[in-house]
Amino acid sequence: MAGPVRDREAMIAAMEPRLDRTRWRFVLVSPDKAPQLLGGAIGTFREDEGVTAIVPSELADELGIEGPDFARITLMVHSDLEGVGLTAAVSGALADAGIACNMVAAFHHDHAFVPAVHAEEASDVLQELSASAT
Repeated sequence: MAGPVRDREAMIAAMEPRLDRTRWRFVLVSPDKAPQLLGGAIGTFREDEGVTAIVPSELADELGIEGPDFARITLMVHSDLEGVGLTAAVSGALADAGIACNMVAAFHHDHAFVPAVHAEEASDVLQELSASAT
């Protein structure tokens, strides 16, 4: 894998959006369900109000935790954490299409979580965005 890409247009052109078929749910971690939720989480974030975990919807269902389901689209470019503009371009393109987007940045990749009912459409929007930057 190449090193981090920092240039805005280069990040967009190389993002290669990849749709994950797993459905995900953002849940608040309660002490009684923490072992299961944290064990199955692909991401967590601590806020003053509590800990949010992103878990497979199937796990949330098993634990009786309701909520909307999201699809994850991973941007395969190794984006620089100090790169400017990728999140804005992705969220802006999805917003223009009327699709909500929750972005999560990790060390190697950025991940867009979109409502599961819009997964294919969102993936298409991001493929078009990437193609337009080349």
